[in-house]
Amino acid sequence: MADPIEGTVARWHDHLRGKLPGGLDELLHDDVVFYSPIVYTPQEGKAITRLYLEAAGQTLPGEPREDGAGEGGDRAGRFRYTKQVLSGDTAVLEFETTVEGTYVNGVDIIRCDEEGRIVEFRVMIRPLQAVNRVHQQMAAMLEAMKGAGA
Repeated sequence: MADPIEGTVARWHDHLRGKLPGGLDELLHDDVVFYSPIVYTPQEGKAITRLYLEAAGQTLPGEPREDGAGEGGDRAGRFRYTKQVLSGDTAVLEFETTVEGTYVNGVDIIRCDEEGRIVEFRVMIRPLQAVNRVHQQMAAMLEAMKGAGA
């Protein structure tokens, strides 16, 4: 039998492609805990986790890298997963992108329950310049989303 995380990660990728009916509401457990690379305290609950993940989706698409590195033409430098390790109820997905000319490398660590709902989502980012750039972008995006009533 497959590990529960396999289906969860497949649905996560479907969500990122805009092909998951129900989106994050379907994926996230009501009591999910989100660990941000920027905020010290864990963020608890589906609503705040959805807000952070939606803001990240708007912030981290990045733009083409000047050196042309990355996959496929106009997607060079855009957010993409480069590696994934799945075991039991946990996945580690390494990603890279470019935000305002700054290379961002990080991992999403996702843990699910037996039903395949995400119960923990942890994001780590490097290098320091990337952490600072993402912090600026996420703060602006969260403020804009809260102002728009998201």
